[in-house]
Amino acid sequence: MNPRTLEKLSPWIFTIAIFLIWELACIVFKVNTSVLQPPSAAFAAMFKLWKVFLYHSWVTLWVTMVGFALAVGFGIILGLVVGWSRAIYRGLYPVMIGFNTIPKVAIVPLLILWFGIGEVPAIVTAFLISFFPIVVNIATGLATTEPELEDVLRALGAGKLDIMLKVGIPRALPYFFGSLKIAITLAFVGTVVSETLGANAGLGYLIALEGASFRMANVYAALLLLAFEGVLMYAVFAGIEQHFTKWAFRSQMSAAG
Repeated sequence: MNPRTLEKLSPWIFTIAIFLIWELACIVFKVNTSVLQPPSAAFAAMFKLWKVFLYHSWVTLWVTMVGFALAVGFGIILGLVVGWSRAIYRGLYPVMIGFNTIPKVAIVPLLILWFGIGEVPAIVTAFLISFFPIVVNIATGLATTEPELEDVLRALGAGKLDIMLKVGIPRALPYFFGSLKIAITLAFVGTVVSETLGANAGLGYLIALEGASFRMANVYAALLLLAFEGVLMYAVFAGIEQHFTKWAFRSQMSAAG
């Protein structure tokens, strides 16, 4: 098989292999289904209750994307502000680290108290948990512009804004698009945590509901759907990253060669 074809097929090969090993392990070791469900049971549950799973998957997806979109918008603005000056970067960075250290699961009860049970706490949680990587990566991309390069540009008559627009922001693009892949997976985590604690729809709500009733096949089906959504959105943003930062990928390949 062509190495490039094998590379493209490798995610599918490894995924199928994991499911086969999982299924065989459940059969060979006769694992108690209350402890671990085989993937065949999860897929059967998806097929049987496909309308239910489709509805809750859609709720989790759109709630996550709204929170993620807010994180991208505010993250770009704050990242540009923080990256504008090294003094601002050094001053706000410890504050952002301290805020990010707070477990978001500890904030969810407060959000439910403020906004009630529903989608709003999940959106805010997805926003809060995915906001930090975007800000940090944009600010880092801007702050790592070489002082020597800035001195040369100033000597040529470029102002602070010119340096940011023509050098800083293009250099920060790989950092930004790389952060989107991290942030989107974190956004799903935030959504599901909030849905598990206080919601009336979504995969997190479904996992909590079915788990309380010991319908474990449905729980594993919801987990697999959540994983599928996360992988799908990660692949989307990885494709966007490669499309908009081809020059960075080419330079990395050239350096490796």
